[in-house]
Amino acid sequence: MRILARSPFLTLVRRTGKLSLFVVQRMGRMGLFLVMALFYAATPPLKLDRLLKQIQFIGFQSMLVILLTGTFAGMVLGLQGFYMLNRFGSEALLGPMIALVLIKELGPVLAALMVTARGGSAVTAEIGIMRITEQIDALELMGLNPFRYLIVPNLLAAIIALPLLTAMFDVFGILGGYLVGVKLLGVSGGTYFGEMATYVDIKDVAEGVYKSLSFGILLIWVCGYKGYHTGFGAEGVSKATTQAVVLSAVLILIWDYFMTSVLF
Repeated sequence: MRILARSPFLTLVRRTGKLSLFVVQRMGRMGLFLVMALFYAATPPLKLDRLLKQIQFIGFQSMLVILLTGTFAGMVLGLQGFYMLNRFGSEALLGPMIALVLIKELGPVLAALMVTARGGSAVTAEIGIMRITEQIDALELMGLNPFRYLIVPNLLAAIIALPLLTAMFDVFGILGGYLVGVKLLGVSGGTYFGEMATYVDIKDVAEGVYKSLSFGILLIWVCGYKGYHTGFGAEGVSKATTQAVVLSAVLILIWDYFMTSVLF
């Protein structure tokens, strides 16, 4: 029996089972975390001052990076799209191509990634530092709910701010494509916007809005969870922040594919 217990096959099975149980347990904890955050977000009272502060931090302070990223993304799309469409004599479709790519895909995804890199990492670090300095325990001793005070304002702020940031990303991306396509490469301005109005439908805009809303929930869910359950010490906060940004980015791309292929 000892020889059998030490066999490489049983060791592999044991380690695989241990890893599987760890993954399932972690998924369960993350699922409960999201359910509790949504429950407290839907029930009063609401920390309005904290919510406004987080909207200003996640939304307003992210505007510059969103505007720069959106403008240059549109300029790149305009440059590459013009030469691609020029092969088929379809330069008139440059405007619709840029608008649809930005509104349906690049706008929500890149805006969410930028907010994750800037705002999500800060949320994880802030909550993680509060955890290791026992400020969260102090809130519980004072009779305050840490979810209602820390997680819910960030969640609602992301839900409010991310669709607005995505809309700004789309607008400045379209203007960036206009600068390259019309002012630099000679496409007619009337054709650029006229064909855009013909091909872009309200359903395309709604798809981008739904994606940005879900990305806002997802990034705060992951970043808040990693910060709330961070390890002790500065190393624990740094690991939690890195894991939060990487996991959020990966899940945003996976969820984007799922929504595009299944829901839309």
